[in-house]
Amino acid sequence: MSPVALPSNNVAVLYGAKDLRIEQRSLWPPSQNQAQVAVVSTGLCGSDLHYYMHGRNGDFAVRAPLVLGHEAAGIVTAVGPGVKHLVPGQRVAIEAGVYCRNCDFCSKGRYNLCKGMRFCSSAAVFPHADGTLQGRMNHPAFVLHPLPDNCSFDQAALAEPLSVLIHASRRANLSAGQSVLVYGVGAIGLLACAVANSLGASRVVAIDINQTRLDFARDNGFASDTFCLPPADKAKTTDEQLRRAKENSQAALAAFDDPAGFDVVFECTGAEPVIQMSVHTAKAGGKVMLIGMGTRNVVLPLSAAALREVDIQGSFRYANTYPAALALLASGKLKNVEKLITHRFPLDQTKRAFDLLSRGQDEDGNMVLKVMIESS
Repeated sequence: MSPVALPSNNVAVLYGAKDLRIEQRSLWPPSQNQAQVAVVSTGLCGSDLHYYMHGRNGDFAVRAPLVLGHEAAGIVTAVGPGVKHLVPGQRVAIEAGVYCRNCDFCSKGRYNLCKGMRFCSSAAVFPHADGTLQGRMNHPAFVLHPLPDNCSFDQAALAEPLSVLIHASRRANLSAGQSVLVYGVGAIGLLACAVANSLGASRVVAIDINQTRLDFARDNGFASDTFCLPPADKAKTTDEQLRRAKENSQAALAAFDDPAGFDVVFECTGAEPVIQMSVHTAKAGGKVMLIGMGTRNVVLPLSAAALREVDIQGSFRYANTYPAALALLASGKLKNVEKLITHRFPLDQTKRAFDLLSRGQDEDGNMVLKVMIESS
């Protein structure tokens, strides 16, 4: 089949920092073990925003035109040879990470650590793996997950960020009756609160520097109490920063009337001073889950962790979480989760959507949390 005979497909393509173009590309039929999906909803992520704003995300620079987007759901329109569990017309969530299924990590169920991982919309590998900001895409069928009947496409797109928190909660062994503190109440932090509540946490509280976001978290039942960190100039020395972190921790715990600290702390900012605070606000024997990605090298108050047996654990993406995430979204247990989606744009206005996300506030002064792109 020549490209001339193929249907065309609208695609949002990033060429460099703030250079995003809507193009038409030929749409090939799905290959062996692939399915073709008409993408309906894609949520914009912080990593997508980094690529859009800077042409890179940390160490990973865009080296060729890249299609962003990895929080998505859609409808199967065709299946390739070998696909047995999907049929055209079926609604699916698109798991963006395509892992090798052969390495030691994959065989042990920790495929998020697979060295052969190709993650859609990431420039970590070359050639890059294109993401979901397109009308239709071909994707390996084994990472397409059927949706429950009462799960919308927008909700299914949230299964990707929700999976990050389900994975972190599993690593923390979070269980009913434990107290939880969440740092940062962007979309990821709010989902951390939601997961903790769904698991029966005895108390869920949140800390941020943005009072508007904290008010949203409290008013919509994500957190029962909140604390807004006071503004301050950047510390001039490491010692000063560590001292401030301890003092701010003590002030926060006093405000929460919980001087002993919390069983599980979800750090969702990646900011060094906040990571330091996380250690001090975990109770003796508690756990700190590092979810936010920001500061590459961090000075930690390790003695404060070691002497109180505070476990500091990393949590990277997710593995084997999509069925649980979709079931949770369909269950109604995540109160007000749909309110995380604050703005929607069609695919041809993706650039405008990224510009809005970068500002964090729309023209009417409304907060921006999760921006959804509607491709179909």
